[in-house]
Amino acid sequence: QMHLVESGGGLVQTGGSLRLSCTSPETKFPSLAVSWYRQAPGRQREFVAFILSTGATNYAESVKGRITISRDSAKRTVDLQMNSLKPEDSAVYYCNVRIGSTDSWGQGTQVTVSS
Repeated sequence: QMHLVESGGGLVQTGGSLRLSCTSPETKFPSLAVSWYRQAPGRQREFVAFILSTGATNYAESVKGRITISRDSAKRTVDLQMNSLKPEDSAVYYCNVRIGSTDSWGQGTQVTVSS
């Protein structure tokens, strides 16, 4: 299990922006694919975006054009820049790393978008 810590959540109005960050003290973190997921109350956890060590990215259709994932290997962070936020983006956002069949998750950071 890897230690992952998310930060940057908060309350924002519709149309606003937030920047989430996932960090890990693990030296191998920059070489791993990192994903962001989110979970709203009463709903299943859903994929948001991932980034490979190469910088290649992929996004859920629901967030394309509004959310950008990036990484800073020197700082061992993976950020999620979220713009044009909607109330349906409200959820707890989790950082994820999978090594083999083992998933590591952070504690999550709450994002609330008011209408």
